[in-house]
Amino acid sequence: MPSWSSYSTGERIKILRGKSISQEQLAAMTGLSVATIQAAEQDRRRTFPTLMAISAALGADISVIEGQQPPRRAMDQDDRMMVRALSAAVHDTAAGLLPEAAEPATHDDLRRATALCWEMYWRGHYTEAGATVTPLLVAAAATLRDRPTGQQSIMWGALSDVYRIAAYVANLVGVRDLAYAAIGHARNAAEKGDDALRPALVDSGRAWVYMRDARLDDALRLAEKAATDIEPRFSRATPDELAVYGSHVNFAAVVASRKGDKERAADFLSQSNATGARMGTEHRAHGTLFGPVTATTQAVGINVAMGQTGKALTLIQSIHDGETAQLTEAARNRYAMDKAMAQADAKMWDASLETLEVALRGAPEWARHQTLPSVIAEKVGRQSNVRLARVSKLIGMRTPVDSGFAAADRRTAL
Repeated sequence: MPSWSSYSTGERIKILRGKSISQEQLAAMTGLSVATIQAAEQDRRRTFPTLMAISAALGADISVIEGQQPPRRAMDQDDRMMVRALSAAVHDTAAGLLPEAAEPATHDDLRRATALCWEMYWRGHYTEAGATVTPLLVAAAATLRDRPTGQQSIMWGALSDVYRIAAYVANLVGVRDLAYAAIGHARNAAEKGDDALRPALVDSGRAWVYMRDARLDDALRLAEKAATDIEPRFSRATPDELAVYGSHVNFAAVVASRKGDKERAADFLSQSNATGARMGTEHRAHGTLFGPVTATTQAVGINVAMGQTGKALTLIQSIHDGETAQLTEAARNRYAMDKAMAQADAKMWDASLETLEVALRGAPEWARHQTLPSVIAEKVGRQSNVRLARVSKLIGMRTPVDSGFAAADRRTAL
């Protein structure tokens, strides 16, 4: 496949426009004539203002249009537009730059809107969640601005929650610089809030950014600190406290497994399972869901990452479909990927591809931003059959036999 820089500028515009936007539509979006769009795509009569207008309409940085950097993985036009708007909202609100028309909201309205954003996120609708967070950031910042100085702590907490969602969305779609910025603003806001759990929640979020950025030592250190900071006394812990702690300690196990530290991963897993057992059922709190089913399904992926295929398959056999229905949609999809990987490791080729295909068909939006489907398909490799061809098409890649891609290390398929 040619490198992005090897295409001409006109070819890059056409690729970014894709099949969903016609030349006529792009002309209307930019205010340019159709003839100008056609000339630009044919590398004729192209001016910098024209490229700037096209760049803004397609939601792509001018450096992408000019081939200085490739477009971000898995991003279509809606993704790019969302990221541009989200980036502006994150940076502008942090700098205190709000639109003149920015209207404050009540704390209850912000809380409900934030819960809706989390629902979108956990369903795997990342573009929709990011688009919703953008105006929510402005509203939260405006509300904070209008509160008297001595009454701002609750709004700082609300603003921290919205920044954290922005960081999660940016991290998931691969915009790491924006994820770092948003999680940093979330931490600053959390420190000014009135909830002792929020700083630890933000620290765990930063650890996830570190993990996706392959900074595993930093990720493990921070994930462990976040879990330790909020470890409750089980005898009098509330369901909210247990859910947040269980989620944190489980994530610490995930990071330890990616580092290949089996001893620490096992210790964290033990604490995760104990917390889930104590809870007895799944519970949602502070934008996360945790309970005994979450603990068990997450343990599958952790054992797969450590090469303990037998343990992973044993856990899979203990999990029933009715139980996974209690999870968020994104958690169910991730469990399906871990299950497919365990089956591939066990050379259960057909079972692995079947599990993968069902998940991809059921959650195409979620799958666009995941690395693991391609890793699984490549692992199946030359066990080529009709199902593998179908799966490869769903992922948007050529079959591993034809592609020549090197198989990825599943421990870095985050």
